[in-house]
Amino acid sequence: MNGHKGFLTPRRLLVVALAILSVGIIVTVRYINASGTHAGYEYERGRDDTINVAIAYSPMSLYRYGDTLAGFNYEMLRGMSAMYGDKVKYYPVSSVSESLDRLSDGVYDVLIADIPVTASLRQRFRFSEPVYIDRMVLVSRDTTVTTPLALAGKQVWVVAGSPAAERVGNLSREIGDSIIIHDSHKYSAEQLVMLVSAGDIPMAVVNEEVAHRLHEEYSDLHVDTKVSFSQFQSWIFNKRSTALADTLDAQIERFKLTPQYKELLDKWLDCE
Repeated sequence: MNGHKGFLTPRRLLVVALAILSVGIIVTVRYINASGTHAGYEYERGRDDTINVAIAYSPMSLYRYGDTLAGFNYEMLRGMSAMYGDKVKYYPVSSVSESLDRLSDGVYDVLIADIPVTASLRQRFRFSEPVYIDRMVLVSRDTTVTTPLALAGKQVWVVAGSPAAERVGNLSREIGDSIIIHDSHKYSAEQLVMLVSAGDIPMAVVNEEVAHRLHEEYSDLHVDTKVSFSQFQSWIFNKRSTALADTLDAQIERFKLTPQYKELLDKWLDCE
C-alpha cells in the first residue's frame, strides 16, 4: 500500500475532505436551525439543546459532490431537522470503531454510518427505525470471483471493527475454507475501494450502495458479487438515550411517509 505518494493518498484525501466539510457543516446547521418549526416532540436533547451527530464521510452518509454537501443519511436528517425544528451539529468522522466508543461514552448523541444492524452491535447499542435496506458486496478488479465460494484462500480487506469484518469471518466458516482477512484500522470503506482500483489491494467488502456510488467514478471495478443477505441500515444511539431515540424513531416513521423520503430513495438507492 505504499504506491500512493504525495498528497493524493486515500488517507490524505480524507483528511482534506473532512477539513473542507467542517466549514460547510457549520453553514448547514445554521440553515436548519433557522428554517424549522418545532412539532411538539419533547426529548432529552444533547448539550446546549443540540443533537450532536457523528456522521461518516462516505457516499451514502455525508459526501462533498463538487461544492455541495450530500448523502442519503445527511439529506434525510437535514429534511427531518427542518420539518421538526431540531438543532443538529454534525461531526464528520472516518473511524467507525472510534465513533462507536465515543457514542458509548456520551460524546455523541447519534452515530450515522454505513453500518447494518447486527446482533453483536445490538448488545451494545440501540438502533433506530430502519432508514433503508442494503447488503454487502465484494469489490474487486478480478471478474472471475463471482460467488462467495471463490473467496476461499483469497485476501480480503475490511474496515476493522465493522459488520463487514464480522460477515467475512462468518463467511469463511460457512464455505468451510480460509479467507485471509485484513482488518484495516487506517482506511475507511471508501478508501479501500480506491486502493482496490489502484491495484494496491486485491479486494474489499463494503456496503452495496457505497460500492455502486463509487463505481460511477471507479468503473474498472467489479461490484456485483453479493456476500450477505439484505440488511437494515439504521442510525445508532447510546442505549441510555431512550427519550431521544424514541423521538427520532417517531420522526423517522413519519418522514418515511413523505414525498421527500421517496425522492431520496429514487435519488440514492438502486431500488429493485
